[in-house]
Amino acid sequence: MDIQEFVPQEKQTKKWIENLARFGYAAKGVVYITVGFLAFLAAFNWGGEVTSSEGALLTVANQPFGRVLLLLVALGLLSYVAWQFVQVIFDPEHNDSGLSAWGHRLPYAASGFVYGGLALFAFKTAFNQPTSSGDSSDQQTATLLSQPFGQWLVGAVGVGFVAYGCFYAYRAYSTKFRRHLKLHEMSAKEEAWSTRIGRFGLTAKGVVSVITGYFFIQAARVSDPSRSEDTEGALQAIQQQPYGAWLMGLVALGLIAYGIHMGVQARYRRISP
Repeated sequence: MDIQEFVPQEKQTKKWIENLARFGYAAKGVVYITVGFLAFLAAFNWGGEVTSSEGALLTVANQPFGRVLLLLVALGLLSYVAWQFVQVIFDPEHNDSGLSAWGHRLPYAASGFVYGGLALFAFKTAFNQPTSSGDSSDQQTATLLSQPFGQWLVGAVGVGFVAYGCFYAYRAYSTKFRRHLKLHEMSAKEEAWSTRIGRFGLTAKGVVSVITGYFFIQAARVSDPSRSEDTEGALQAIQQQPYGAWLMGLVALGLIAYGIHMGVQARYRRISP
């Protein structure tokens, strides 16, 4: 009798975690679609602005009913953070074993901390607490540089960003992200488009991450926190290149595609907590 009562409760718990993860992927998608959309408009001087994830959240807050919407996004990001740490602790997707398993878990942990900070920013903004999206990377880099072996720490962060970007590019090239999707629930056209959009979005995310890493490495090399940049700085660097408007427009569309890819993850990802 006790066992029969436990099993349905276990299923309910797993379903709750699955819903948490799907809500988190959707919220992350909203952030990247907003960043990409604003950058695309800015690239061709159609309004908009080049901004970071924090700037995108401030843009959401300034819309009608924006703080309500932002609170939902904040809850979604918190859900995403919770899912990242579930993956770290319990490895629900069974990503190999030994060192290989930790090779998957460590990025989840890093992602959890990054989006945890973004969720906190969103909550503060939603409840009208003073927040600023500017110079956050400078401040964080300055804090790291002030620590023992600070230049090495900042350099390690930069190398981590570059490695992360290369990993995204590899995922785009290999299309291994498809194995996490319920492809049998898609039509042939949906499967084809989800693959194209996923590859485009992951490539753009990888490019931005590599450029961000480059700036952190430069900040470490000269011990100057002002040389570090976040997504906003990476997009501005692209904009300053020859044919920068077109290049940034292309990357901006890629970030929108990455946001849509997160929406696909929210709907079709295989989640087995």
